[in-house]
Amino acid sequence: MNVQQADPLEDVLTLIGTTSRLSVGLVAGGRWALSFDPPEGIKFNAVRRGRCLLTVDGVPEPIPLAEGDCFLLVQPRAFTLASEPGVRPLPAGPVFAAATGGVARAGEGEDVVFVGGRFGFGERARELLLDVLPPVIHVPGGTPEAATVRWALDLIDAELRERPLAATLVTEHLALVMLIHLLRLHLMTAGSGGTSGWLAGLADPVVAPALRAMHARPAHAWTVAELAGVAAVSRSTLAARFKQVVGRGPLEYLTGWRIELAADRLRRGDETVAAIANDVGYGSVSALSNAFKRIAGVSPRDYRLASLPPRRSGPPWPAAAGR
Repeated sequence: MNVQQADPLEDVLTLIGTTSRLSVGLVAGGRWALSFDPPEGIKFNAVRRGRCLLTVDGVPEPIPLAEGDCFLLVQPRAFTLASEPGVRPLPAGPVFAAATGGVARAGEGEDVVFVGGRFGFGERARELLLDVLPPVIHVPGGTPEAATVRWALDLIDAELRERPLAATLVTEHLALVMLIHLLRLHLMTAGSGGTSGWLAGLADPVVAPALRAMHARPAHAWTVAELAGVAAVSRSTLAARFKQVVGRGPLEYLTGWRIELAADRLRRGDETVAAIANDVGYGSVSALSNAFKRIAGVSPRDYRLASLPPRRSGPPWPAAAGR
């Protein structure tokens, strides 16, 4: 069956409003160690020169970092960067507060050079993306697959060093390019075993075609049999595999994604609830309202009112299935 396919990762990154910001660089040498407080959003660092150790709270073993390596700290956990084991860490805050020329310094010398920053997201990022990723993603830089990441880092370095016009904007966009490639590499190397939920489904050869079809046409009245045809497997195989990998059935996932799309449009615009209902696959306002209230706990109209400032931007949402 030839069915239009979409890119769920692109859909989610767009919906959650991904932004990036580079932070002060770090140069370190000799025996040194810095302890960092749990960051907001996703923290990233790349080793441009040298080697060090990364230790993350809750992760059993230290992660050796070599030149060209990157890591994403996905969960808000404290972490330490150190030249070697056994060095007593200093708090990173004062070291970065004393930075000059956009560079913080630790220890003696310039054995290790880092570039880093963080990615910010909208209110639904924790449920939609961050909770389906492992706490830390380490991407070695010495592999052919990481070539695009190295390219982005080289350009970021050049922009920061030469400071041409609009350098900040360019580096922030390059950082987003790097994030997408890091997530791609993670899916390629870890497969569905390194993630959970819908992101694990993208790495599964049976589930991925069905996911992409639903994202391409969320308003279509999909059946499990039709999605099984897209995936070229039996209805029972798709249903079981989807539940196993994603944590919920295909039609339950479709309902959740439709409600995400509806909630996003309710937060952002002044479209009528009827127009939104029609566009996300519900034939009437009452049908959307029933589904929305079942998942979000409130009606679409109440959700929109709660999204207006100065009130909080949304109601509590149930935890995603499969975690």
